[in-house]
Amino acid sequence: MRSFLNLLKREFRLFWGNKVLRLLFFGAPLLYGILIGYVYSKGKATDLPVIVVDEDQSSMSAKIVEMIQDNEVLSIAALRFDEAHLSRLMIAKKAACVVIIPKGFETDVLTKRYPEVRTIVNTANILTANYASGALQVVLGTLKVGTQLETLRKQGTPEHLLMSQYEPFRTTFIKKNNRATNYMYFLWPGVLATVLQQVLLLGLALSFASEFESGSFRTLIRKTNSTLQLLMVKVIPYLIMSFVIWLMYWCFTWWFNIPFTENLGKLTLVAGVFVLSVTFIGVLVSIIIPDQLKATEVLMVVATPSFMISGFTWPLSQMPVWIQGIAQVIPLTHFLPAFRILIIEQGDFDLTYPYIGNMMIIAAVGALLSFIALYAKKRKLLKQETVSA
Repeated sequence: MRSFLNLLKREFRLFWGNKVLRLLFFGAPLLYGILIGYVYSKGKATDLPVIVVDEDQSSMSAKIVEMIQDNEVLSIAALRFDEAHLSRLMIAKKAACVVIIPKGFETDVLTKRYPEVRTIVNTANILTANYASGALQVVLGTLKVGTQLETLRKQGTPEHLLMSQYEPFRTTFIKKNNRATNYMYFLWPGVLATVLQQVLLLGLALSFASEFESGSFRTLIRKTNSTLQLLMVKVIPYLIMSFVIWLMYWCFTWWFNIPFTENLGKLTLVAGVFVLSVTFIGVLVSIIIPDQLKATEVLMVVATPSFMISGFTWPLSQMPVWIQGIAQVIPLTHFLPAFRILIIEQGDFDLTYPYIGNMMIIAAVGALLSFIALYAKKRKLLKQETVSA
């Protein structure tokens, strides 16, 4: 037991002795947590620039302009009375949308000629385009309802019959889970989980590879002949340090006033399984590839696209089957849905069992293969020493 504890102390000293690794392991989560937190602290897009082309210049078109300006999502960047140089103006004003009110609009509305208000949506940025077009639909839809109701009133329809005449049935949309459609609540956790996975893989890429390169692996196996102890010596320090990062993330939720408090204990358990599965992947690659640079490169190739193919932002079901297969062996793919269930949707813990089970399988397979690979490396080295002797 004493030798095992001494090996753990040695592993911590090796970690703290590597300034670059130390800075990346703790600095990257800290930097990304603060950076992403402040980037998305507003939570939702507001005051998006739109251009209004009012060719009608009537009281009704003026009402549209007023309603657009009053909407918190929209801000009129330019008001024009013709379509001259419109494409250039969109670029210059960085406009998310252009609303074109045709000439004779008010007259056509009053005479039931059904004029058309055209909206040009700049989809170069899909996020701002969706926000702006959605807000414009609300504005124009509100005006349309108001106009139709006013027409019915003028036709003598009794007040108590107005809604039934205009609206044959009612529709109600209830927002559940992130009701404010706060983009930070959606994106921030996924990015930080990705960062945690990357720094773990980066650190563990060097765990055994550095020992092989420096020749200190011989010294290591002289201190303990147990393959399991050798494996645990490399794994346990990263599990402990990952918990420190997890506490750092919790502090970020307090700092940025993010209401992630429900099911926090259960999520911590899930995060522990996630860290364990990532750890054994990193250790396995570090054993198989006894070169620090190459091991790091391989693990970064695995880690870099993991957020994109995890299904967190784009549904996994919409991806090709072969990509879905690759995604299944990446722990992040299973952690992020479990996070969403527990924190965003506040679901029951048993709903996360399939994802926990998948991460446990990844961890078990990684641990078994790591044990076999490390045992083979140790046996080969001991055999070489015996022959040399």
